Amino acid sequence: MKILIVGAGGIGGFFGAKLQQAGADITYLLRKQRQQLILDQGLTIETPKGNFTIHPKTVLADQLEPVYDLIILACKAFDLADSLKSIAKASSKGIILPFLNGYTHLQTLDRQFGKERVMGGVAHIAATISETGSVKQLTELGSLTIGPRTPEQVALCQELFALCQKTDFDSFYKEDIEQALWDKWVFLATLAGMTTICRGSIGEIAATPDGKELSKRMFAECCAIAASQKHPISQKTQATSEEILTKEGSPFTASMLRDLLAGKKNEHQHILGDLIGFTSNGAIDCPLLKIAYTHMAVESKQTV
Repeated sequence: MKILIVGAGGIGGFFGAKLQQAGADITYLLRKQRQQLILDQGLTIETPKGNFTIHPKTVLADQLEPVYDLIILACKAFDLADSLKSIAKASSKGIILPFLNGYTHLQTLDRQFGKERVMGGVAHIAATISETGSVKQLTELGSLTIGPRTPEQVALCQELFALCQKTDFDSFYKEDIEQALWDKWVFLATLAGMTTICRGSIGEIAATPDGKELSKRMFAECCAIAASQKHPISQKTQATSEEILTKEGSPFTASMLRDLLAGKKNEHQHILGDLIGFTSNGAIDCPLLKIAYTHMAVESKQTV
């Protein structure tokens, strides 16, 4: 199986490098500056358990050919349109596997490629690109969840899962991958919403008189939206999520907060705004979620 990964950032860089170590045929689609850096010094992955460097195959957009069985989109949600332009010469065949936050990207990809060519995936990792260009894993968290959305994808999905199991990161195969996407989305929306409003970590929020209760209320709003879309969050998943979202002393924050504090473009529209878009014109009351989105829209100097 020939795999093209769009981007060598936190998700693409980390998981792609691990898969290459396990024997996968990986090629990275990169911008020229990023490609030159990796050609010069390799792609270094820094983890809490140690560092390693690979020397992967790389390609620029104008050099692509339709020879890949799987194209992994590992970009930020707001870069989806540019990523699709970049893979134009390679996307006439193969399965597309996005690891993007939110859910509406699936609708965009289904319209362009057809549902039978769009697999589902969820990445859990806190990672960033360092000043030297390495990919730095910030915590030991690192897992991929994948699953087919149509019968045509089953064989390739199982082959990819077998490759994942040869690595040292956690991997999961889900028959209902769209539910897994919703499970992550409602959790991430709450994490991003609360930590950006409060500009603090889960532990700092939990230490205030009303922090835990407000986190639970925002999470309940997000869960109600998921249930309205026939993707109810199970009681077990809700309990696990609430425990993480209200844990005292936790340093956990959302990447959206890190982007906000660094003055970078962020995914508030895709994580918060798109979720509000499923509320059926106000049929579901979600004031805390709307406050979080409004705050980020103002902070980001964007209007939607």
